[in-house]
Amino acid sequence: MASITIRDVRVSYNKRGSYALKGLDLDIKDGEFCVFLGPSGCGKSTAMHCIAGLIHPDTGEIRIGGSVTTSVERREFVPPQERNIAMVFQEYALYPNMTARGNMSFALETKKTPRDEVARQVDKTARMLGIESLLDRKPAELSGGQRQRVALGRALVRNPSVFLLDEPLGNLDAKLREQVRYELKKIQTQMGVTTVYVTHDQTEAMTMADHIVLMKDGEIVQQGAPTELYDRPSHLFVAGFLGTPRINMFDCVIQARDGSLRFNAGDFSIPAPENMEDALRPLLGREVILGARPSDLSIVENGEGDIRGVVDGVEPLGDAYLVYINIGSRVIIVKSAGGSGALSGSLALKASPDRLHVFDKDTEKRIGA
Repeated sequence: MASITIRDVRVSYNKRGSYALKGLDLDIKDGEFCVFLGPSGCGKSTAMHCIAGLIHPDTGEIRIGGSVTTSVERREFVPPQERNIAMVFQEYALYPNMTARGNMSFALETKKTPRDEVARQVDKTARMLGIESLLDRKPAELSGGQRQRVALGRALVRNPSVFLLDEPLGNLDAKLREQVRYELKKIQTQMGVTTVYVTHDQTEAMTMADHIVLMKDGEIVQQGAPTELYDRPSHLFVAGFLGTPRINMFDCVIQARDGSLRFNAGDFSIPAPENMEDALRPLLGREVILGARPSDLSIVENGEGDIRGVVDGVEPLGDAYLVYINIGSRVIIVKSAGGSGALSGSLALKASPDRLHVFDKDTEKRIGA
């Protein structure tokens, strides 16, 4: 197994100085499940292809397991086939004329691996993936989920140092994607193989990753454990990208009243958390952006909440409801576990003070801890 170290990697696809990667610096630990997350065009697939050796960067160095695989300055470049990596794409790319067993054993056979060892490795991996009964079928006889498992098996059977997956679940339906997602994470944990996974799906990132690298415009905006990015987004982009349903955002002015600070959003005013007052006091009178996730707003009885509005619509989720509430000129979303009968007319809301997120209006960076 192997760690991955990336230093100052830049990639440009044209001569106009427009970079797909802008000086990427990243450390991925041995055995870690690292997810590159971000919108289309943010550079996540480009970063993976640099690790794989499919792209020659303009600058920088990449090490796998401590060994240099790419160094522009030293003019060193290890070809992809010599990096002991395995890669799975969104398209399964199985050989249509071979059975599942043939597809999985092909790479080992080309390396002149003894026949009994090939059979042992294929059978072991097939059992792990639950496809042992499918080994004699050809791809045309398999469902999409079965083909994806064969593609995963073809990569895993080689016992790679690094496992690279580029949107591997994109062609699966929602139910199957959830199942394969769970199984893939379990297999990765069992094998302990260093894994880099590219996706734009925040649910995949939050449920599978040990380490999320959230990217935008060729740069890392924030990285860390999933709960760290969700609970303490360092940037407005991070807060808006993670979380379903989306976070509520308000333009507020920081004001002082009765010795404490408040966020004045025009249509309502709520108290600032006491533990943030030192960070907010220098910003008195200035406008900031306040974020509150739907699950961190609660409906209160007897009109005791600081935020008041009128219900605009309700969406049932089964175990909860999404309530859309008109407050002045804006609509905010609240996630409520209460019965739908009480979710109508005028409502009062209260925000969890320790769950509020505050961002600088100009830099969009987080204010406070």
